[in-house]
Amino acid sequence: MTGVLLAILLAAVPTIIAITLHEAAHGYAALAMGDDTARQAGRLSLNPLAHVDRFGTIILPGFLLVTQLLTFGRVGFMFGWAKPVPVSAWKFRDPRRGMMVVAAAGPAMNFLLAWLGALALYPVPLLPEVVQGPALQFLFYFMLVNIVLGVFNLIPVPPLDGGRIVVGLLPLPAARVWARLERAGILIVLLVVFLLPALARQAGYSFDPVRTLLGAVAEPAIRLVLALAGHPLGGAALLGDD
Repeated sequence: MTGVLLAILLAAVPTIIAITLHEAAHGYAALAMGDDTARQAGRLSLNPLAHVDRFGTIILPGFLLVTQLLTFGRVGFMFGWAKPVPVSAWKFRDPRRGMMVVAAAGPAMNFLLAWLGALALYPVPLLPEVVQGPALQFLFYFMLVNIVLGVFNLIPVPPLDGGRIVVGLLPLPAARVWARLERAGILIVLLVVFLLPALARQAGYSFDPVRTLLGAVAEPAIRLVLALAGHPLGGAALLGDD
């Protein structure tokens, strides 16, 4: 029982930190460009409760966490979302470019946090031996969660951050067309993440593009983050390589 509770904490705490700072980064980026809507709404906060969406932050991730621990004994995949940070694009000098910068701030924060997690590995050997293992596991989850959250949000489908970045980069006529996807964007994401893979499994096929993408990116990204933090060989020993 203690092992299960520890596993829940090691998975949940990094996720809460990653989501909270991801959302706060959106608000602070908007504020830096003249939009104080998030501040007026109380969303420029490091308090996780300010960003909680009942279903996306608690119910769905909790269900995935518990079912994976009970069936597999480990957490292999997490999915969820926080309450969107309110942004008034009309307050920006260039609304389309402003929204692009605000969108990019969230994943950028996650990649920064992953790098800070890699730096935090240095003092771990100085800790009492009994806590070194949990500390390494926590920091690994911390890096992994932030990398996965950052990469997932860069998928170019509105309302994900990547979709809004694409809207800022495309020529205006194409941007208008792409922005219309936002109305059904979350349904598209849920369809690709959950429904289509489940239907494919029932039919005897393997089709899970999002998990395949994240699985392919995660390990090289962690190696890169560790290398950027100055760990030899990109921290191969931490990943269990020879």
